[in-house]
Amino acid sequence: MEPRSPVKEKFFIVIRGKSRKGFCRGCIGRVEAETPHGELMGLLYCGGSSSAGSPKHGGIVRKEDTYPLSRHQAQLLLYVSSSSKRLELLCNPQLFTAIGELTQDDLVVVKYKKGHLPAVVKNLMQVGRKENKDDLLMVAFELEFVDGENSLSSKKQPPLPLFSAADIIQVVPSSAVPKWRDSQTAGLTRKAVTRINSLSSIGRRERRLSDDLSQISATESRCPSPLTVPLDVGSMVEVVSNTGVTVYGVLHWIGVPPGKTGEWAGIELDYEVNGCSDGKYGGQRYFTCKGNRGLFVPITKCSPDSRFSRSSSVTETPEACTPPPDPPYEDSGEDAAPVPESEALSVFVGKMKGIQGHINSCYLDATLFSLFSSSVTLDNICRRSADTERPITCSLRKIVNRLRRQGFVPAESVMNFRRQLGCDTFRTHEKDPEEFITVLFQKALCMDPLLKLRSRHETSQGAYTFQIFLEKEQLRDVPTVQQLMDTSCLSCHLKFEERPSCLMVQMPRFGNKYKMFSHIIPSTELDLTDLLYSSVRECFVCGQWAEHECLQCLADRKLQPGRIKQYCATCNTQVHNHPSRQGHTPTALALPAHIPTDLPAARQTMQLFAVLCIHTSHYVSFVKYGASPHAWLFFDSMADRCGDDQSGYNIPEIRACPEVGDFLSQSEEEQSRANPSHAPELVRRLLCDSYMFLYQSAAS
Repeated sequence: MEPRSPVKEKFFIVIRGKSRKGFCRGCIGRVEAETPHGELMGLLYCGGSSSAGSPKHGGIVRKEDTYPLSRHQAQLLLYVSSSSKRLELLCNPQLFTAIGELTQDDLVVVKYKKGHLPAVVKNLMQVGRKENKDDLLMVAFELEFVDGENSLSSKKQPPLPLFSAADIIQVVPSSAVPKWRDSQTAGLTRKAVTRINSLSSIGRRERRLSDDLSQISATESRCPSPLTVPLDVGSMVEVVSNTGVTVYGVLHWIGVPPGKTGEWAGIELDYEVNGCSDGKYGGQRYFTCKGNRGLFVPITKCSPDSRFSRSSSVTETPEACTPPPDPPYEDSGEDAAPVPESEALSVFVGKMKGIQGHINSCYLDATLFSLFSSSVTLDNICRRSADTERPITCSLRKIVNRLRRQGFVPAESVMNFRRQLGCDTFRTHEKDPEEFITVLFQKALCMDPLLKLRSRHETSQGAYTFQIFLEKEQLRDVPTVQQLMDTSCLSCHLKFEERPSCLMVQMPRFGNKYKMFSHIIPSTELDLTDLLYSSVRECFVCGQWAEHECLQCLADRKLQPGRIKQYCATCNTQVHNHPSRQGHTPTALALPAHIPTDLPAARQTMQLFAVLCIHTSHYVSFVKYGASPHAWLFFDSMADRCGDDQSGYNIPEIRACPEVGDFLSQSEEEQSRANPSHAPELVRRLLCDSYMFLYQSAAS
């Protein structure tokens, strides 16, 4: 069998594996063909010299040993001469993404000689000579330094060397340099730079604090004061900056970093501070936390959190890993109704709220919270279908009742439920939500499939979730859920026999790393009218009864691409008389026996009530808890942790996120123009990490 040629130009970097036929770790390549065995045949590009534009020779590498790159990303990495520095930059995806989006006049911090200096991007320079079509020019940055007053230096500067992407250590948002816009010294107007949301400022006080903390972590105290209280991993500590501002956090690591003397502490702060990390120091990871919360300082700078100090002197390390006692709860035996909108924030929002995660249970926690915290539809379905006397059903009911009445379910209850599912892998391993949903509805709720689908050959099949299948080329780069549904159903020749009460739509992605689209726009209302097997449908052109639909017209950019096109007999003939559509093959629609005479036909819609998201194998969820457009919650069953893996416990957290409602209230055109990297953190996660969208009947 001959290798399949790629549809379009694709680049990659080798991230693992031994050297094989020309390729080694850190090499940049371009795919020429892909073998049936999952190997990539491609051209190899060297880097760091003026002759780097031409490929040296070909090679073969396993696809799983590579990471895909855009052309621009490949050009940026090609100018980085060190393979290890390329891979190091790739391990910081937020920074690498921001560097890839840099344009003229953006502000950065760059490594220069033995220090770090702020600079302005003057030009993106192409390096090399393009002599044939296979050449790939490198991309470097021409920078102009900024002086200490955040203005362009008035001194005449000598020509600067070109900087590579690996020389840039930070892309600075405008909020981090308040004098930049109105500086009297510079007399220049610069565009606002807001490249990475994780670098957003939290006020002038915190900006001063970040500078102070940088000074603390850069040099050890000349006269370190001895610790009067021993500190261990899990201790709650405080650090006082050089200006007297105190920050608080949890100590996650103690040790001696390379190049340092004496013990240092790795702390996760209570809130974000510019200049902090996500648990890395000096390019090496010591623990994991949210961005801009990881602080590394000499341990002599740390002291026990005074907010929790006792009146008597402390002689022993407090038991930081002992879980707080569960609030008393007694199940009355009566089913609790979903929490009303007026009470949801007081019941749910906060730490130790929601369902407590334990041993890879986030897929289960996020799914249960999405399905049962606020959905009335699932309540009605479950009451009709479940046998409430079965032990596994009783366990599920207790979880749901406790969640709704108290806002918190301990990990012990969830683990007991996992054991009752009857499969060892559900108890100890990470699973996909769709696998859990199938077992949940079949075994715990004894329910028939929620979906009844009819294929092209008139065969009917049942399902609990709907998987999107399509080719990426069928849709634009930023599709909506509605467009994905329409395209997938027509491409696979599927129709719904009836509108389901609950529809869970799984997005087109493969595992936790590779996804078909960079981000997907949620459709708050899903219209299934044109996806029902025998429903009255309107002609796309004239509004009369439709008798035909056409898959090839789906992507026609002259006919509103991405939406289903159905026509009456007259319009079907006229539309397909166009030379570009004469090769289309419209199919006849199945019409009901008695067609109503009054038009337009009622639309069959469903409302979005939850979204499951995944990032680096971790599932979280967004849930709509009321009718208000801003009534959205964000749930993470393992948002924080106290103690180590053996003796610690996870801290679940629920946050109100009205900013998600603000975004979803915008028009589809405004949403499609939005740049996720500029959006608030939770909006970005909703757009970029979506795994499954959950809809309920609009009539419920």
